[in-house]
Amino acid sequence: MPYDDSVPPTRRARPLLAAAALAALCLTTITGCGGSPDTAEGKGTDASASPSASASTSPSASAAPEASPSASLPQGPLTGRTVVIDPGHNPRNREHTEEINEQVDIGTGRKECDTTGTSTDDGYAEARFTLDVSHRLRELLQAQGARVLLTHDDDRPFGPCIDERARIGNEAKADAVVSVHADGSAVGNRGFHVILPAAVKGGGADTSKIVKSSADLGARIAGHFVRTTGSAPSNYIGGGTGLDTRDDLGGLNLSTVPKVFVECGNMRDPKDAALLTDARWRQKAAQGMADGIAAHLKG
Repeated sequence: MPYDDSVPPTRRARPLLAAAALAALCLTTITGCGGSPDTAEGKGTDASASPSASASTSPSASAAPEASPSASLPQGPLTGRTVVIDPGHNPRNREHTEEINEQVDIGTGRKECDTTGTSTDDGYAEARFTLDVSHRLRELLQAQGARVLLTHDDDRPFGPCIDERARIGNEAKADAVVSVHADGSAVGNRGFHVILPAAVKGGGADTSKIVKSSADLGARIAGHFVRTTGSAPSNYIGGGTGLDTRDDLGGLNLSTVPKVFVECGNMRDPKDAALLTDARWRQKAAQGMADGIAAHLKG
């Protein structure tokens, strides 16, 4: 899937930033961090699929994402905190290839506005998966008192572009931003991984102030994701840690607030696809992310 960024399906592991620190975080948050996995900015083509049932009601369409009024939120441990959820891709991107192929500035270069994302062999689209999990995640975070915004909610013809996705989190002054995705790798490549921003400075990009906090957010999500879903860290990216650091994603490069991408599994592997298409597992995936976000925000 291309993430909030468009990235080619060919993946390569990158050296983890501050490897020792991340390894320590992994040991403290991920039980059984190694082991055989069970589970894209750049993906292949998106296939049509019927939308999955969402665990929460989608908000009314609007030009900009909106959160539920604070007055309607329960008081809880995340009261006063803002979380932005970025559902990867858009179900109708495939109908707007010219628009999503437009190049946008990612600070260190230029990239496509967005991509279609990947899908399972049976046609369950990544864009549908990311919306479903994002709705579930929103509900779980709101139950703890958080103000939650989505970068989009199937309410626009395409996009938003990767630079706008980053801008939404920045303008919300979010305490955490999580971009939800699923990968489109080779059969046999299984498991989840969390992508962290590298130290990048150039053009309009400067991640120096968010590298450390994003690493903590990502490690905590990875640890809770393992425990809640039963899926193991990726067996093809991240060296068994479930963490990967990248400097080529506009959604991370342009962020001024803590942000990570979560690749929940590989849609092109039949065993992972069986999990990703299971509504009960998607609820667990949302719960793992919510627990990780809460742990990060509570410090």
